[in-house]
Amino acid sequence: MWEKEMNIARQAAIESGKILNRLFGQTKQITKKGAIDLVTEADLQSEKSILHIISRHFPQDSIMTEESGHYNHNPQRVWIVDPLDGTTNFAHTFPLFAVSIALKFQREVVLGVVFNPYMNEHFEAVKGMGASLNKKPIKVSQTEELGESLLATGFPYDINKNPNNVIELFKRFVVLGQGVRRPGSAAIDLCYVAAGRLDGFWEEGLKPWDTAAGSIIVKEAGGRVSNYEGVPYSPDQKNIVAANPSIHEAMLNVLS
Repeated sequence: MWEKEMNIARQAAIESGKILNRLFGQTKQITKKGAIDLVTEADLQSEKSILHIISRHFPQDSIMTEESGHYNHNPQRVWIVDPLDGTTNFAHTFPLFAVSIALKFQREVVLGVVFNPYMNEHFEAVKGMGASLNKKPIKVSQTEELGESLLATGFPYDINKNPNNVIELFKRFVVLGQGVRRPGSAAIDLCYVAAGRLDGFWEEGLKPWDTAAGSIIVKEAGGRVSNYEGVPYSPDQKNIVAANPSIHEAMLNVLS
């Protein structure tokens, strides 16, 4: 099930990745949606390519995208697209960014693709079928203690207005964990949890396109994904914590 959808998502991600690689280091047009929330021509060209491919094959489906908004058709099938997750990294030629494409059927994300074209790393998952990196199965880590864990987080775009809670949580995890990283792409952070490169990830102020694809990749790799209160993940939640099952509860305790 979902074979055709996954093939199209994969195709869209690969074509988008070609655009991003071509424009990497060549960015000339940068606009701001907020003080530190950027948009480049790469975001727009990548999104245009993805929309063209998905809408050509599934013209009745709805599509939710970061830059263009929501194309309302079938409410039961919604593609959730981030054409360039990690725009600030991309604009500064920091080579950690990705294309993120997910499909939500009814109320549940059923497939996800996250492609880092610079590193040629293609993460994907389909509900009930496991998760993979470049066609090889991946699993979350087996780290059992928070004190032995390598964690990641991100900062919301309004941190300059409301820094206190974000910084407080960062301080807690820096002290309690083995290390904390701040890569700058929530989609990649989630995939690194799925691949066992990170043991856990938390962030607030996110949108559905930041987390939808990565969330199912983590779950299919054996991880747990919820909001800060422990409610199982849904794309509309504003915060997220993803981890291997052994440290997920410990992270929730810190976040509470």
